[in-house]
Parts: sequence; C-alpha cells; structure tokens
Amino acid sequence: MAKAKVFVFAPADPTGESRKMLEEAGCELIEGKANWDTPQGDSEAEMAKLAEGCDALMGTSIRSTPITQKIMQSSKNLRIVAKFTIGVDDVDVDAGTELGILVTHGPTESNWGGVAEGAITNMLTLLKKTRERDRHLKTTTGWRDMEMQGTYLGSRASDGYPGIVLGIIGLGRIGSRIARLMRPWGMKMIGYDPYVPDSKFEEFEVQRIKDLPALLRQSDVVTLHVVLTKETRHMISTAQLAMMKPTAILVNTSRGFCVDEKALIEALQQKKIAGAALDVFENEPLAPDSPLRKMDDRVLISPHMVSSNIGSGLKPGLLWATRSVISALKGEVPDNVYNKEVIAQWQSRFGGKSVL
Repeated sequence: MAKAKVFVFAPADPTGESRKMLEEAGCELIEGKANWDTPQGDSEAEMAKLAEGCDALMGTSIRSTPITQKIMQSSKNLRIVAKFTIGVDDVDVDAGTELGILVTHGPTESNWGGVAEGAITNMLTLLKKTRERDRHLKTTTGWRDMEMQGTYLGSRASDGYPGIVLGIIGLGRIGSRIARLMRPWGMKMIGYDPYVPDSKFEEFEVQRIKDLPALLRQSDVVTLHVVLTKETRHMISTAQLAMMKPTAILVNTSRGFCVDEKALIEALQQKKIAGAALDVFENEPLAPDSPLRKMDDRVLISPHMVSSNIGSGLKPGLLWATRSVISALKGEVPDNVYNKEVIAQWQSRFGGKSVL
C-alpha cells in the first residue's frame, strides 16, 4: 500500500515533532518554500504541481498565494487542508466545501488568549504614553512633562468622569476575552457583531451597537477582532476612519486586509485619528520603506506576533493540525473543522476509509 502523501505548503516544525508523528503514522511529506518567518513561498502553479496526488495539505500562513481551488483540484484524493494558525483567510474555504474537503484551523487558547492580552497591552501603551515617558528619562535630564499625560480609562464617581468608550468589533473568542478582562476597569464597552446573539453581549456586559458607523463615532478606542472575509476586507477604510473621533485610536490584531493600509496611513499623517497599534499588515513582512516604519509614537507596530508568548506560538496549533490530518487520513472527522457544512458530504466519501 502506497504511503499517504501530505503537502506541507508552509512548514513550521523546529523540533521535528510533527514530522515524526506523520511519518510514524505512515505519511510521506512534501515541503513547500514558505514558512512562518517568511510567509512568501511557491506560486499557485508550483503548489498545484506539489499537491498532485496528495491526501492532505497543511501549513502555517502563506502570503504568496492562498490555497486556491486550482491547488485543491490537483488531487482527487485530497481530504483536508489543515492550518496551524487561527483563521483560514489564506484558504478558499468555499472551494474546499464545494469539493468536499475539510478545512481546519488551530484556535488554541494560548494563542487567541494571547491576542486579547496583546491588544490590551497595545491600547494601554498608546493611551498611557508608556514609551514616551521611558524615553524621556533615558534621553533627557528632564523630569515631568505634561505633554506625557496619559488617558484615564475608567469612570470616576468622585468627579463624574465617564471614562472612555471601548468599541469592540467582533465579539468572538478574542473580543469577548477583552471584554472580560477590561470589565473591572469600569469603562463603557460597546460592540458590533451581527453574528452573535444578544445573550453574549449581555454575558460580557457589552452594549450592542447595531451598525458599524455608530460604533466608530462613539468609540475612543476601536479594536478589531474579526476573521478576514469578503465582508470584512477593508471594513475600515477612508469613510470609516473619517467617522472616528480625532482623539481616537485604532487597534488591529486580526488581519491586515481588514484595514485599508493606505487610507490609515493618510488618516494618521493628516491627524484625522490620534493613533494606531498594528500587529498585522496587508503585505507581510512589512516593506522596509513602509511609512508605518517611520511614524512617531502615535503608531505602535509589531511583526505579527501578538500571540507569541511562552507556551503559545505555533506549536499548539501545529500539533493540533497534525492530529487533525492523521484523523482525516484514518477516515475520522477532526474536532476543529471550520467548514462544518461539508462534514456530511465528506463522511459519505471518506468516512471510515483509512489510507494509513
């Protein structure tokens, strides 16, 4: 019996643990050029060739080309496309569903919980002027400078100060964790998410806002926690940035393409908003000549590693994806299927049929 073939289109396995698990299960591995540090890899045509006859595709983020219908159609045996990361924006999920292929991802708490903590850290860094105060003492002989006054976040009973308004776009795992963590601060939290019930807003004490413009107009901080879809691509662009308060900041730890980067740069340069914290960008790695690299303290940027903390990073998702591939190759449905609507069709084709 021929070995099951697995195309790892964007490898990220520094310890070799995933490779060992797959090879011991009886898989032959084919590796592409992309990786987590450099998410640019093979072209669509090259990937389609590498995917020929494969039973599974797996990998971390890839920016050179998404996993397209053409790539998936390269093998009539293909059962699963397994991502190591949260989200499947670089997989044509609709095509996978149409072809009867499972698409899985790795929403590990160590990662999505880390994103929530990182988003809050970014927000506090900007609002409390942490970097400015540190640099002031390290580079001058001065002491207090009132230009470095921070923002008080919570409401105050003593003088009636209402606190800031935190606007959360997307009340899924990350958005709701942020709401839970920020609740004791006593600020007003509002949220926009047409896909979750009122009960979830009530559970996390977030006021539901029915439309995005209303949230943008009211918020002092706007933080994005959505997956990248046709609907959310450039959901924040010139018109939306114009709705925000000139004193407001934008935090994006979701996906780069959710924000129109050119429009954001223009808004920051023209001081239409007060600042932005970005962990993700439209094109990664961020170009060396990007204006975002040259901006002042109104902009806080990081290299798409907000979820990277001790005990998190890619490894939990990598091992989850590895187990999912092995399950699918055994004819079993994994526990992290993204396109659940395909499961019945998949089971009729592959259920109980092992290639291992």
